[in-house]
Amino acid sequence: MKHLNDAMNEILKSISDAIRQIDPREIEDFVVELLRAREEGRRVLVVGAGRSGLIGRAFAMRLMHLGFNVYVMGETISPSVVDGDICMVISGSGSTTIPTAVAEIAKKLGVKVLAVTSNPNSPLGKTADLTVVVPGRSNVAMEEEYHSRQLLGEHESLTPMGTLFENSCMVFLDGLIVELMDRLKVSEDEMKRRHAAIE
Repeated sequence: MKHLNDAMNEILKSISDAIRQIDPREIEDFVVELLRAREEGRRVLVVGAGRSGLIGRAFAMRLMHLGFNVYVMGETISPSVVDGDICMVISGSGSTTIPTAVAEIAKKLGVKVLAVTSNPNSPLGKTADLTVVVPGRSNVAMEEEYHSRQLLGEHESLTPMGTLFENSCMVFLDGLIVELMDRLKVSEDEMKRRHAAIE
């Protein structure tokens, strides 16, 4: 079990180091934009591919618990987004094909693009109106063309750098929910009332 324990400790240390590097000003801009969207009833569309997409779904569920009008890209019930809505895109590399294309289309529609990425100079970073940089990738090319590789059956591992972004992103977004709870004065009991009663 030595390798397991060493790995877990290293992962925890890496997440802690990454979280400390996130710019509080970037977080504040995100918080303000999300609060404004909730107050005005605007839609929030969460976008991500692969593991980033799973993290996005978890975050979207918590936003729903907080009373946001939130949807996840790819779900059959997701409505169209319009001028003034928010498109929140999660991508470590900022170059993954589908999330990047969605961000560009959203921008053309007048939708505000919020990005969570390790690479602010990526296509996603350059498209986004607001960006939170979550450290975690030193070799961006490893995640490029994710969907193309999957279709070709090329499943090379993105560990450890992809994993660091995703783990750090999960911690950051869970922390963001707590900050939103505090500012909205929403209790956990109130959130539970919005949770699915049938699962």
